[in-house]
Amino acid sequence: MLTIASLAPGALHARLAGAGLRLRTGRFTMRLQADLAHVTEGIGRLYGDYPLLDDDAFAEFHLRLVRPRHLRRWLRPQVRLQCDGYEMFQPMPQLHAYPLLEGGMNWCISNRAHSYLMVHAAVLERQGRAVILPAPPGSGKSTLTAALAGKGGWRLLSDELTLVELSTGLLVPNPRPISLKNASIGIIRDYLPDAVFSTPVHDTLKGTVAHLRAPGDAVRRADESARPAWIVFPQYAAGAATTLEPLARAATFMELAGNSFNYSVLGAEGFDALGRLIDHTAGFRFRYSALDEALDTFARLDAFA
Repeated sequence: MLTIASLAPGALHARLAGAGLRLRTGRFTMRLQADLAHVTEGIGRLYGDYPLLDDDAFAEFHLRLVRPRHLRRWLRPQVRLQCDGYEMFQPMPQLHAYPLLEGGMNWCISNRAHSYLMVHAAVLERQGRAVILPAPPGSGKSTLTAALAGKGGWRLLSDELTLVELSTGLLVPNPRPISLKNASIGIIRDYLPDAVFSTPVHDTLKGTVAHLRAPGDAVRRADESARPAWIVFPQYAAGAATTLEPLARAATFMELAGNSFNYSVLGAEGFDALGRLIDHTAGFRFRYSALDEALDTFARLDAFA
């Protein structure tokens, strides 16, 4: 099977600048269009392992980065992101185009894929069982996810979107690059010296942002669903001892519902799906500061399910 890495940089840019590149991540295919060299560089660096699809392959979503044609094209250049022809966000500085595109892909799925219960959470799998990591920004979720996927022996299903299949309760992979911010970028660079990053983008609404390439195994196994076993709410705290504390089912339910994108949209179906998820998992609060200790704790999660 050909992959995106088989395209020379010029050919990749021609696709992105022309009819668009079809990018499949798990069960979703995006049509991406962008005539920006740094976006081509980011796609080539982070998505080389993904399958190269035909130009006429069906895509659920069409994302297009558009440069203004007036004076803004030259003076403090900006870029706009369209999804299926509609602009989703305010214009952003052109140098922010790549993280804007990554965020747009998340937005498309989280706002439209209502055949799943969707939770704002990372999810990883080991030996057929998965851990869900819901957490607000600044909790250390993505840092922990990067360490688990890069060194802990866990398969990345997603850094941002836990997709619960309504009919089976299984967790559906959507492996894409892991978004890291500010100090987390340097921490993971040091912890995973062979990791591949996008070029850091500074002065975004979230500070400095860089994306970490998803492990090749996660991409190759993007069709393999996983059974949920644990729900762990992580919190990084500098200098804190590593602790894992059980969480009552009712509290786990309420917190997970609060992290869901479409729990209320799905109504009774969402309530039932979330209830089944809670019934088949063990919930915990996890506090950490040292990644090695965190990975050791997660290696022993089998004892808690």
